[in-house]
Amino acid sequence: MLDLFTQDPDRATTFSVETGDMRFDYAKTQIDAETRNALIKLCVSARLADRREAMFSGAKINETEGRAVLHTVLRNVDGGPVLVDGQDVIGEVRATLDRMEEFAHKTRTCCPAGDRVTDVVNIGIGGSDLGPMMAVTALSPYHDGPQCHFVSNVDGGHIADTIRNLNPASTLVIVASKTFTTVETMTNARTARAWMVDGGGDPSKQFVALSTAMDKAEAFGIPPEHVFGFADWVGGRYSIWGPIGLSLMLAIGADAFRAFLRGAQAMDIHFRCTDWQENMPVMLALVGIWHHQICGYRTRAVLPYEQRLLHLSAYFQQMEMESNGKRISMDGTDLEIVSGPVVWGEPGTNGQHAFYQLIHQGTAIVPCEFMIGATGHEPDLAHHHRLLVANCLAQSEALLRGRSLDEARERMVAEGFEGAELERQARHRVLPGNRPSTTLSYPLLTPFVLGQIVALYEHRVFVEGVILDINSYDQWGVELGKELATALYPVLDGQAELGDRDGSTAALFEFIKKHGG
Repeated sequence: MLDLFTQDPDRATTFSVETGDMRFDYAKTQIDAETRNALIKLCVSARLADRREAMFSGAKINETEGRAVLHTVLRNVDGGPVLVDGQDVIGEVRATLDRMEEFAHKTRTCCPAGDRVTDVVNIGIGGSDLGPMMAVTALSPYHDGPQCHFVSNVDGGHIADTIRNLNPASTLVIVASKTFTTVETMTNARTARAWMVDGGGDPSKQFVALSTAMDKAEAFGIPPEHVFGFADWVGGRYSIWGPIGLSLMLAIGADAFRAFLRGAQAMDIHFRCTDWQENMPVMLALVGIWHHQICGYRTRAVLPYEQRLLHLSAYFQQMEMESNGKRISMDGTDLEIVSGPVVWGEPGTNGQHAFYQLIHQGTAIVPCEFMIGATGHEPDLAHHHRLLVANCLAQSEALLRGRSLDEARERMVAEGFEGAELERQARHRVLPGNRPSTTLSYPLLTPFVLGQIVALYEHRVFVEGVILDINSYDQWGVELGKELATALYPVLDGQAELGDRDGSTAALFEFIKKHGG
């Protein structure tokens, strides 16, 4: 990779993409002009332009479920009509956004039960939890509303720890489940309702449902005016832009939430209208294809140098692995290539003291995707941010350059080592370098910028899915475990027999039973 910089003094410019004030640098990879041209040809052969237009125009590109994929409509705050089955859906989307804003304004000023709302508990799982939790944490400098908490795990410890120090009379509970049947979510919702009643709160005024199942929400005791629905063409992991983002709107207010939407809309326009080589989502996707499907690197690390992006790696992990973790192509035949990579990561600089050792010296190559803002939100702590930036840039440079054996020997000579021990010590200090990374940089983590980042990665997943010829918008792999868990629960509850199970499951059941489970 260092040779590529020597051959092309302008490589940092020619192998980067900008849109607005955001820059994506992929110069620290082994992609050269010839490789890039070959990768771009994949977009042509996969008919990416046609598939992109089909998605934005409301065609049912989720073919296994017969659904359109239109999370982009939720942030189409001032665009034209979008038709689904011949009906324009934009009016309903904007009406729901207006209802959310009205509700948020009232809630941020006065509790539905009569007192000020101090806390919001969002109960969901998957995209109904990860998305808003990520965004609320990321945009904490903009919080001027109630404190938001998130419960997802059916483990009773999660909800118990969350509500332990909250006041039931001043807490709003959001139940986020499209069908209002998700077992983990509804179990936690019933526990929260009992807690609220016992503490003198009023669930009929202090519960909100984010669901399309109006009848089930009403049966639960939530009035229609507290139910915010969204269509089946919005997948859970892509739903932060609509009612699932209500907790974010309550935290930062309607104006900041609209800025978040506009950032995503700006990335949509860029993705839809820009040539492939200058198209940020496309180039991010092609770099991913190059590293995973072509070079054979099995994982990728998402490394935001921004502590408030604490949950971003997990959010992108779900987005990528649930979307593109498939083994069947669109026509129902087995894939002939590997599908999505394992995605993981942590914010810098914490990750540097956890797993960067493997990234620098391990036998497996891990492409790294760094993110860094030019400035932070704490001007009085600007020296902290300068140190953060220095670490981010240094890590990508270290992955590029490495340290040769000769350089390591020089260090050991300076420290007084000689002979065989010098050689042994030097070899331990060799870093192979030539390890790829990209860097996404932006001025400051604002609601607009966060919207850009999330939409960028959404479209990256779409592009990769099109090139791999898979449906990125179903998730049938999640279903079997749910079915088996539903069947096992009555056994654990003493209401059914264990039946014909494999030996391991039967033995584990007996162990749990023996110890009081």
